[in-house]
Amino acid sequence: MRRGLKSILIFVAFAAIYTLSRHAVIGGNSTTTTQASSMTTTTMSVPAGPACEGSDFRGAFNQGQGAAGTISSSITLTKSTSGNCTLNGWPILILQDKTGSIVKSTLVDVSTNGPIQFPDANANEAPTAVNLTQNSKATFSFAYSDVPTGSQKTCPVAYVIGVQIQKGGSVASVNSTYGIGPCNSGQLWVSPFY
Repeated sequence: MRRGLKSILIFVAFAAIYTLSRHAVIGGNSTTTTQASSMTTTTMSVPAGPACEGSDFRGAFNQGQGAAGTISSSITLTKSTSGNCTLNGWPILILQDKTGSIVKSTLVDVSTNGPIQFPDANANEAPTAVNLTQNSKATFSFAYSDVPTGSQKTCPVAYVIGVQIQKGGSVASVNSTYGIGPCNSGQLWVSPFY
């Protein structure tokens, strides 16, 4: 009888630890989103790994589209290093002009029912863990207004987008084919990784 009780207690402890670890935030920035009403468990074939770093990736800028002054694009990151790692949450973007100077930006993390809807439906979902191995890909979308506000006549243009996975971490540099010019103090709406 005692042996059976010990086995049950060990199983319950293991299940609790596993459940709590599946809901930990890995990577991302300081924004936290909690959804108490709907939790979805997804079975993934790649085991969760440590948080990814920007230096784990090569990035590709995906040509966007625009309407009514709002431009939407995405960036696909391909894991170039061996081993596995996990992305969860939103990227941190650092914009640079042609000379390498930082272009002021304000990031707004967006997920379900956000102030903007991205063309790719996956970008409009709540953040989930994206487990990656070498050569696997993850994407995030972003959007901005190219209409000057207030006293702005033009908006600064960035040609390099640095992607950080976590604040202070290494950066994956992505070249924009045509440059992006976010107005309104460089405001960018950013989706979670998907």
